[in-house]
Amino acid sequence: MPKLPVLKPKRLLKILQKADFKIDHTTGSHCILYHSDGKRITLPYHAKDLPKGTTHAILNAAGINMDEIKKYL
Repeated sequence: MPKLPVLKPKRLLKILQKADFKIDHTTGSHCILYHSDGKRITLPYHAKDLPKGTTHAILNAAGINMDEIKKYL
């Protein structure tokens, strides 16, 4: 399995939007995104890189695998 790339929140937000997630609202420094099938993702929106564990958890909750990430990058 290829390694998970280090992503900034802005880049991960673009990947999630390409996967049909829509921004519902922003609370503090977190964006809340929804998908039409009912999935809800909370994305911390900071200037620093996201930790790999956080990125992995967000992508798992969104149902996005490594092949799809490569397609969106």
